[in-house]
Amino acid sequence: MKRRREKITYNYECSLSGEQFTLTERASHPKELLSVKAYYEMNPDKDDRPAIVKKKLGIPETSEQKH
Repeated sequence: MKRRREKITYNYECSLSGEQFTLTERASHPKELLSVKAYYEMNPDKDDRPAIVKKKLGIPETSEQKH
């Protein structure tokens, strides 16, 4: 019988929002990790998520997106 290979998980915390998440790989710079939410808060101009996703998350629409 074969032994199951154990998956090693690493727990990290977002340095900006304090959100916790789990990765299956070791991060090379764990203090620089950001959650998706924190990234889009820092870079609102790069927020290319569809309107339906923003609506589910409760993010208000801007005047630019209402074309």
